[in-house]
Amino acid sequence: MTSQSVLPVIRVNKVSKVFGSGKEQALNMRRGGRSKAETEEKTKTTVAVLDADFEVYKGETFVLIGLSGSGKSTLLRCLNGLIKPDEGSVFLENEDISLLDKRRLQQIRRNKIGMVFQNMGLLPNRNVIDNITFGLEIRGMPKAVREKKGKEALELVGLNGQAYRRIDELSGGMQQRVGLARALASDQDILLMDEPFSALDPLIRREMQKLFLDIQGEVRKTVIFVTHDLDEALTLGHRAAVMKDGEIVQLGTSEDILGDPANDYVERLVQSVDYSKIRTAKNAMQPLKVVAYQNESPQVVLRRIAVWLFRIT
Repeated sequence: MTSQSVLPVIRVNKVSKVFGSGKEQALNMRRGGRSKAETEEKTKTTVAVLDADFEVYKGETFVLIGLSGSGKSTLLRCLNGLIKPDEGSVFLENEDISLLDKRRLQQIRRNKIGMVFQNMGLLPNRNVIDNITFGLEIRGMPKAVREKKGKEALELVGLNGQAYRRIDELSGGMQQRVGLARALASDQDILLMDEPFSALDPLIRREMQKLFLDIQGEVRKTVIFVTHDLDEALTLGHRAAVMKDGEIVQLGTSEDILGDPANDYVERLVQSVDYSKIRTAKNAMQPLKVVAYQNESPQVVLRRIAVWLFRIT
């Protein structure tokens, strides 16, 4: 069975989002080849996302990568209805998110799609376990059941013994783990993660990336992860969509993006990554299937192998 024969969990179909009054004129200008800057100067309107089109499959970590202002966070919020597209559709399985009423959207956010922000939004007046189980409490789950789920999530993120500490007693890295545990405890199938590690110190950030890979290897949730960091995107993602000025300019695996940049922008974006190993490995007896880069952890290499196997089976 090929990946193409598997139904996607999320299907984004020609989604555009415009901020401002001159929406039709701005979209026509952008589609006519005018730059984002020129369009904004002429119309005083921002085309934040333009004709985004992609699919995400069950258990996949799909990354939206781009510089500040590229539209990645706006597009992420279109996936759970926090922002409504001006054009196009976002399908969650068979439901078009953009057509749902407020009550149905709330049900989906509580039960189907969780979101993890850069600022975790933890409640300072609650202890760790009460923060983690807050969403379950809103859903009316009995206390004993939600505490069990909360402690299981704490174990996943390596915070055993911290359940009853105050949030302000924790370091930034530990608070980030609490936020991740809260998303895991909610038991939602899909996680939207908006640069969750970007505010952390480099060492803690690498630890959180490794933790994410370890946890994802166990729970296999469907994740859409936003980042401006190429290394993070290639480390964590099965596939990535590179965004510039609201448009997806390249979509593919890390090998696709590193080995065959779609344009000058992507080429500049990846130029700091050493992929000479890809070229020298082509001299081997068998065609290159999977690449391991210097200083990568075994978990990352195994993930890349799993992606390749998924594509050929």
